[in-house]
Amino acid sequence: MSPPAVLVHRDQDLLAKAAAARLVTRIVDVQAARGSASIVLTGGGVGTAVLAELAATGARDAIDWRKLDIWWGDERFLPSGDAERNETGARAALLDHVGVDPARLHPMPSTDGPDGADPEAAAHRYAAALRAASRPEDHGPVPSFDILMLGVGPDAHVASLFPEMPALYDERPVVAVRGAPKPPPTRISLTLPSIRAAREVWLLAAGESKSTAVRLGLSGAGPVQVPVAGARGRQRTLFLLDRAAAAQLPPGIERIASP
Repeated sequence: MSPPAVLVHRDQDLLAKAAAARLVTRIVDVQAARGSASIVLTGGGVGTAVLAELAATGARDAIDWRKLDIWWGDERFLPSGDAERNETGARAALLDHVGVDPARLHPMPSTDGPDGADPEAAAHRYAAALRAASRPEDHGPVPSFDILMLGVGPDAHVASLFPEMPALYDERPVVAVRGAPKPPPTRISLTLPSIRAAREVWLLAAGESKSTAVRLGLSGAGPVQVPVAGARGRQRTLFLLDRAAAAQLPPGIERIASP
């Protein structure tokens, strides 16, 4: 896994704009090199703000949206179209406004899908889709995602991997999460091995409430107690923060300041 780099922006608005610009650049570079790219989206306030900023910039047209695979890191196990689903927020912020190939859009299953209200079956279905999309050079059951974005919770959770919960011990690519400590309690999530398959992992955090989680995630803590500490990319890991979230960075952590 790659050691993390820390980029600090003045506030959440600038963080979202900068992350959107970085996302355009990275996707365009990958598509130029390999013809197509793959990303994993996150929900939450900052994750959705990044997508909205991407939708608002003319630079989005530099992306070949028909050659982009879009996955999710986790999902609230609710009916399709529910306002609490990460997919719903991503569609409203960005995906309904660009020419994504429907065959390359991979939302996690909903409770009104083919598996009904069975989250274990839904997780198995998503794992099968990931496995089908992986190539021999990926060396595993999931694709080597080019960019995987994650929000950071105040309790240091990422995706729907909450501290001390069984999913953190699970080696399967995708798991059902029951009894999550924040609503809704039933979710579907990539596991840490799937997250670590990504070439780049971007951890997004804004606000003072995230500063302790960021500090712990950069302090060498164990991933069972501090899931964000286990979220690392194979080639690059970026902590994209605003100043409030960066208020407790550990000594010796080099930060790259943004205006």
